[in-house]
Amino acid sequence: MRLLLARHGESVWNAERRFQGASDVTLSARGRAQATALGRALRGYRLAAAYVSPFQRARETAELALAGSGVAPRPLDELRELGLGAWEGCTVDEVRAQAGDPYLAWLRAPLDCPPPGGEPLPVVAERVRAAIDRIAAGHRPGDDVLIVAHGGVISVYACHLLGCSFNSLWRLRVDNASLTVVRPPRLVSLNDTAHLEGDLRPAQLVRGAIAAGGAARRPPPALAP
Repeated sequence: MRLLLARHGESVWNAERRFQGASDVTLSARGRAQATALGRALRGYRLAAAYVSPFQRARETAELALAGSGVAPRPLDELRELGLGAWEGCTVDEVRAQAGDPYLAWLRAPLDCPPPGGEPLPVVAERVRAAIDRIAAGHRPGDDVLIVAHGGVISVYACHLLGCSFNSLWRLRVDNASLTVVRPPRLVSLNDTAHLEGDLRPAQLVRGAIAAGGAARRPPPALAP
C-alpha cells in the first residue's frame, strides 16, 4: 500500500506567520490555488480512499484536490494538528520577543522546549501512528490512499519512520500542499512540491526566482504548523 501524505494549502494564519496548532483556520486564496494544483498532481495516482483532518484548512484542501475524482474524504479526529497551547494566535515575532526567544529554542529542540500548554509530541505521535496503522489495515497492498493533514502531523510520522528524535522535527521541511509518499514502514519521498508553480511554490523557491529577476517578494511562511 502507498500512502500519500499531503499538507493543507496555505492558511490565512500561515500567510500572517501566526501560530495555528489546534485553532481552526481557513485557507487563504493562495492556499486554495495550491490545493487545486495538488489535485492535478494526484491525477497520477489511482486513489482507493482519502482521509482528512477535521480542521477547515485540511478539509477544504481535500475537497479542492479531490474535486471530480469521485473519492470522498473521510474525517479522522486523530489527524488533527498538534496543539500549541499559549502560542496559538500569536505571530512568530510576538513569540520571539518573549524572554530568551522561546521560538528559537522550540525550533532547535521541540521535544525539550514545547510551547506552554502545548500537546506533548509523544502523545501526538501515538495518536497519529494509531490512525495511520488503522488506515493501512483497512486497505489492500496495492492501494493508493491519500491523507490530508498538517505539517506537524506529517513531520511526527516521518520522525517515527526514520527513527529520529522529535528534537529533529523541524529539520524536516513539509511545505503547504506538499506530497510525502510512504510505503509503510519505508519513507519513499518527503515534501514533493514539483506540482506548485510560480507564486504557489514554497517561499525559498519563490525567493530564488526573485534573485533571478522574478516577481514581488513574499514573506516566508511561519515554520509553525
